[in-house]
Amino acid sequence: MTKNNKNSILVQGSILAAAGIMSRIIGLAYRIPMTNMLGAEGSALYASAFTIYNMVLTLSSYSFPLAVSKLISQYSARKEYKNTYIILKTILICAFIIGLTAGSLLYFGADFFEVKFHRAGLSKPLQILAPAMVVMSVLGVLRGFFQGKNTMLPTAVSQLLEQIVNAFVSIGAIYIFMNNHSASLLISAYGAAGGVLGTVLGSLAALLLLLFLFVIYSPVFRRQVKRDRHAADITKGTVVKLLVFTVLPIAVSQSIYQIGNLFDNFIYDNINFYKGFAENTADALGVYLNQYNLLINVPVAVASAMASSAIPSMIAAFNKGQNREIKEKSGTLIKFNMVIAFPSAVGLAVLAKPVMTLLFPGLHTYLGLASGLLISGSSAVIFYAYSTITGGILQGINKMKVVLIHSAMSLGVHSLLVTILLLWTNLGIYSLIFGNITLPLMVCVLNYRALSNTMSFKQEVRKSFVFPCLASIIMGIAAGGSYRAVYLLVKSNLIGVVAAILAGVVIYFFFILIFKCFTKEELEELPMGKAFINAGNRFHLL
Repeated sequence: MTKNNKNSILVQGSILAAAGIMSRIIGLAYRIPMTNMLGAEGSALYASAFTIYNMVLTLSSYSFPLAVSKLISQYSARKEYKNTYIILKTILICAFIIGLTAGSLLYFGADFFEVKFHRAGLSKPLQILAPAMVVMSVLGVLRGFFQGKNTMLPTAVSQLLEQIVNAFVSIGAIYIFMNNHSASLLISAYGAAGGVLGTVLGSLAALLLLLFLFVIYSPVFRRQVKRDRHAADITKGTVVKLLVFTVLPIAVSQSIYQIGNLFDNFIYDNINFYKGFAENTADALGVYLNQYNLLINVPVAVASAMASSAIPSMIAAFNKGQNREIKEKSGTLIKFNMVIAFPSAVGLAVLAKPVMTLLFPGLHTYLGLASGLLISGSSAVIFYAYSTITGGILQGINKMKVVLIHSAMSLGVHSLLVTILLLWTNLGIYSLIFGNITLPLMVCVLNYRALSNTMSFKQEVRKSFVFPCLASIIMGIAAGGSYRAVYLLVKSNLIGVVAAILAGVVIYFFFILIFKCFTKEELEELPMGKAFINAGNRFHLL
């Protein structure tokens, strides 16, 4: 693998990863006042509505960026721009129809979901979310088009804009809706409806931005189509077939985690309703869906971004039969993700209570529960990161059916385990934590086995897993000690958390350099690589 190719993957992936993390941070920032404004009941309604929305979105159109990226990059690599144009035009029409169908299902099926989930007022936020289905479908196609052209910047910028608009609209709409319906028994439902309005308008803002960028790019695209000497030999029917066989496996495999969350929500609500104490457990589910899931998903954004950015280059290498290059790219991507996932998991566990106190000051009664969930379930970060990146690699080498089978098997085991734990143990909400760990863990094992069997892939262990794990443990001890020492001195949770994070980051990367997890050449290709090289040279670690 050439240095330029490897650098391109990491640079493009880093752009998406940075945007993904910043989007999660923005999401985390506005969720804090949202949670305080909505209260426990409103937060649970918001989380339930969003879980259903995410599941329908993932099954219908969430996979469009990855699927369209795969098709566009495949034909663009062969310089078949006329066929690329036909593919884009056909998929846009299909996306609109699919989005309209999914939106109608959500709007007219809102009352059904409200009854089945035993959530009074759930239909209100669901009906407001319905138009977002159409917007997200078209938005996904445009994001996939630019990613297929091997540029992640439009997707990254649109993600940030989407979250910024989402944040401001959500907070404002919650305030207005709850004030206007302060006398209603369903005030929490109106608050949740205000919260999801930000999602609709945020996605619309992102769509308008990408439409603007596409208009700017279209003259270049038209010239490519005009100069293309290949015959336009692909029909709309063929595109639909390609879309079905590309989208369905990706959609189902990507939606497994969303489906898992939906099943968890449904099983948890109904089993506790059956046991007769649903009202006493609703707030715990809200903490799990809002606080725990939100924090766990921040570091996983890196793996998702890397997986998306790797697809076009994997396809190009696969079409050329460059198995060695695929192996090298896969090893680099996995190691990069594990170096981020391990300290994220340890950091969340060690600083669980201080972070929850800082980010969600309104929890009070449920602070202990939120901290306990994060401590117990932080290891899921590692398994989600690994399963996501390996799934992306398998999809890039045209093993989408394999990823689908692995996801389906894991979901079945997950659902059975959660049901058994809820029915015959007193673990309560912690049953969902066990399920949240076992689901990606099983996918990890199956994906690695498939990579090994398909292309004789063998991941380097020490520098990818053992050393990052050891460095993370040392970092965790240092971060925990730094927090306690600073807190004893200044009695400030904020200063203590900031000091702990800074100490943890410095110590972690110091030991990563000591353990020589990356060569100098690899460090040059990483974000802020020159800074790490300078630090390594200063302490004679390189």
